[in-house]
Order: sequence, then C-alpha cells, then structure tokens
Amino acid sequence: MTPLRKMSSVWLTSVSVFLLLLLQQPPVDGELFTALADMEELLETEAVLITNLDNYVQAQEEKLMQLRQKMHEYRREHAEAARDVSAYLSNPVNAFLLTKRLTTDWRYVENLMTYEVGKEFLENVTAYRSVLKFPSDEDLNGAAVALMRLQDTYNLDTASLARGMLNGVQYSTELSAGDCFELGRQSYLNGDYYHTVLWMREAMDRLTGEVNRTATKEDVLEYLAFSTFKQGNIQTALSMTEELLELVPDHERAVSNKAYYVKELQKEAQQKILRGDDGSEEVPVDTTTKIQKEATPHVYDTNERKLYEQLCRGEQQPPIELRSQLVCRYTTNSSPFLRIGPLKLEEAYLRPYIVIYHDVMSDREIERIKQYARPRFRRATVQNYKTGELEFANYRISKSAWLKDAEDEMIRTISQRVEDMTGLTMETAEELQVVNYGIGGHYEPHFDFARREERNAFKSLGTGNRIATVLFYMSDVTQGGATVFPSLHLALWPRKGTAAFWFNLHASGRGDYATRHAACPVLTGTKWVSNKWIHERGQEFRRPCGLQLDHSAEEF
Repeated sequence: MTPLRKMSSVWLTSVSVFLLLLLQQPPVDGELFTALADMEELLETEAVLITNLDNYVQAQEEKLMQLRQKMHEYRREHAEAARDVSAYLSNPVNAFLLTKRLTTDWRYVENLMTYEVGKEFLENVTAYRSVLKFPSDEDLNGAAVALMRLQDTYNLDTASLARGMLNGVQYSTELSAGDCFELGRQSYLNGDYYHTVLWMREAMDRLTGEVNRTATKEDVLEYLAFSTFKQGNIQTALSMTEELLELVPDHERAVSNKAYYVKELQKEAQQKILRGDDGSEEVPVDTTTKIQKEATPHVYDTNERKLYEQLCRGEQQPPIELRSQLVCRYTTNSSPFLRIGPLKLEEAYLRPYIVIYHDVMSDREIERIKQYARPRFRRATVQNYKTGELEFANYRISKSAWLKDAEDEMIRTISQRVEDMTGLTMETAEELQVVNYGIGGHYEPHFDFARREERNAFKSLGTGNRIATVLFYMSDVTQGGATVFPSLHLALWPRKGTAAFWFNLHASGRGDYATRHAACPVLTGTKWVSNKWIHERGQEFRRPCGLQLDHSAEEF
C-alpha cells in the first residue's frame, strides 16, 4: 500500500462513524429553501465536504512532495555525474544506481504521477449524497427567487444587497460578479427579465473591479442583451449585442439576434410614421398597463400589492382616530381558570376585532413544539379554490407540521389555553399547525375561511367553516415577517410568546373579507409560528347569531 493509499484509508475510517449516524436520517426531498430549520442541516453537509476537501488537498500536497523529493534526488545525482561522466560511470555502484533510477525508480515516479489522488475523495462525495442533505436546482432557484422577493418588498438597492447590506445593516460578505451573474441567470430561467437586467448589470459593474474574474463579460452581455430586448428596449439590446460580437465575432446566437433586432427596429420606425401620419403628435405606446389573465382568490390588484409591501416595510398604520380607541387590559373571558391568572390582552383593531395576547406560550413549550415538529416538516400547501385539493404554491413558502393533542400533555395544555383565550370549543378545531418559514419565507394575501364558491373546502372534516384563527408567534424576527391586513392598514409584528386572535366569520356565518391577511417575507432572522384554526361546529351557543345581520349587503 502506497503512502497515499494509506492516508486515504485512514480518512475513510475516520468518517465511517459519522456516516453511520447520518444513515439514520431520511433522504432530502429537494425543498430545503422552504424552511430555515432544514437549511441549518446544510451547514453539517458543508462541514463534511470541507473536511473531505482538506484531506484531498493534503493528499495532493503529499504526492507533490514525494515527486519533488525524487526530482531533487535525480537532479543532485545528475549534477554529480555531469562533473566527470567517465569517472562517475566507472564506479560500478553509480552505474547500478543510474540503471535503477531509470527502471524501477522511474516506474514508481510514473505511477505516482498518474495516480488519481482525488478518486477516493470523489467517491466519498458520491456516498455522502445518499446520507447528507444536498440542495437541488429547485432549492437554488427558490433561494434566488426569495432574494428577488425581498428586494422588491423591502425596496432593497441592488448594489447594497450585493454588498451584503440589508436595510443599511451589514450582514454578510459581498457577492462576487459570478454570484450576481447566477442570480441574474436564475431570474432569466424564470422569465423574470426585470431582475435579470438588474443583476446582470451588477455583475458587469463588479467584473471591472475583480482581479480574478468569477464571470466572463461575454456571458453577462449575452443574458443582459436579450433580457433588455424582452423589456422592450431594442436599441440598447442591439448595442450590447454589437459589443458582444466585438469580443466574440463568431457568436452564433449574437449574430442571429443582431439581425433580428435590426429588423424589429425597422418595423418600429415604420409604425411610428404610421401613428403620426395624420399630422398629430406621435402617440406613445402604453407599456405600463398589465392585464391579469387569470382571476383567483390569490391574485390581488396593484393597490393591494402596494399596501401589502408598505405594511411589510412599516410605512402604514391605521388612522389615529381608530388607534386612540384601542386599549390594553387584563381579561378572564369568563373562564374560572383565568380568574387566577388573567391574560394580557392588547387590542389591535376593533372591527373586525383583532387582539394580541402577551406571554401565552413559554420558552419551554416553544422548544417542545419545535422538537415534535422538525422531523415531520413538509412543504406547506394551499387548497385549490376550484377542486379543494391541496397543492404547492409559490405564494406560500414555508414548511409545516401538524401536532395532535393526544401526543403530549403540553400540546393539550395549549389547546385548552386557546379555548380559555377565545371562549370557543376545541372539539372541532384543527390540529396545531407548526410553521417554519424559509429564505424570504412568506404567505401572500389570503383568507383563512372558505368563500362561497369553494364548495369542497373542509368538506372531509364535516365541521363547517373556519370561524376563527389563533396565531402563536414562537420566535422574534430581526427584520420583516409581519402579519399584515392590507384593507385595515394593520401590521402585527412577531414577538416570541405572543398570540394574535381574530374571527374569520361574522356571527351570521358570512365571511369577513376584511380579515384578508398575509405573512410578509422574512428579511433576516428565523420565523416560527403555530396556529389553531377553529371551526363553526359546536360554537352555536358560544357565539350565537344576533337578531340583526352583522355584515354588509355586498358580502352576500
């Protein structure tokens, strides 16, 4: 066994115990970006790969060291012989050693030169893929999309974001030109030419300052030119394509694109003449109006989008007239148990009535719930508004797990606490849902209750519609992550141990459309929440209908 093989064997033995432990873990499902709890395990993967790479480098250095020693040995003997060839070769020992150097010794050197040091270490990486968590291309794309979402929602400047700054706070190292190029490329793959242009321009700017280039100007120009064309700026796209052809004259796509851009510019010039041929001033083409092709309960208009993002940034709040009526107080909700320890209630809105309860979940309870939830995490789903089937959606990025009351006394205690807080029975409530948000994790504006057209919603439960929501915040969030109600101009900011409560339905049973809400993207930090969805069945005497309707006519 060669010294190199001996060292590789020692390395393989050293990681065997670690791999045996990892074999107990289930394989990854390729959706790591949807929960930061899963992303944490990628650091373990990286640690193993770094160790593997370090041992590979050491093996390479040992190989080079042995070759260098042989080279010095040969050079020394050759120099000795060159001083007096006849005298050197007349010595039978020297003659033997020269012959040996050019036979068995040189075969050893040849074997050492051709020996593939990296083979065992590459085999290690292949083995790791079956036991360690590795991100997929979907995770890479999801992480890139998350950065774009954060950039838009929080008005983050591209150059500042590339420097690792989020809202003026330095969080990470700077991105290289190659990093910016990859962000632009992922946006391109999604047909997002707006962000492609932003990040390709940033990649171009960073290329000029890099000594060791991490991207090529040709690749950046190719994506940048075509994406600029897709945004409607043909002249600039043509200029960039001509610049690309100066660097690579035989670039096949660039040659084809240039001819196409020239033809499109000629058509555009002809159309301008036709629009102004009646003597009037040229009528500009409207490029600002966007037509929404499909209407669903999850599509929101421009005004709501604007409000949603302003609330996420903390730029909106309810009018002072309303806020001046809100109070904080201790409450027992007519619960005998709460007479001993009343709850701290803070009113957030009056109509609909939205409150925040403080100090209603302890750190010990939070850690126990996380412990139960982690191994069960699955990507969060939404209900198809037409079929009632559960499906994945880009407007909800998180992972969730469901915990039953029967599993642990602590979970039962939390359910009982929800009953004390709300005055509603938990007999027909859904299980406790635990959610961890991923990179830029969010849930765009939605309703917790089922609208009239969603006839299949909750049909299998047989417990009626979701009458109310209790949302526990299980972590503080450094930046972002608010729960916002766009139509109310209201934002609830995560605070560990608190819980928000609101009714989704009027007492009449009609949905309260003012409760449409969203979870803002998490800018920095980790967001853990758990929620209890309470259903109508069994609440008839706990929240009876009034003698008069409590909803407006347009809600019919």
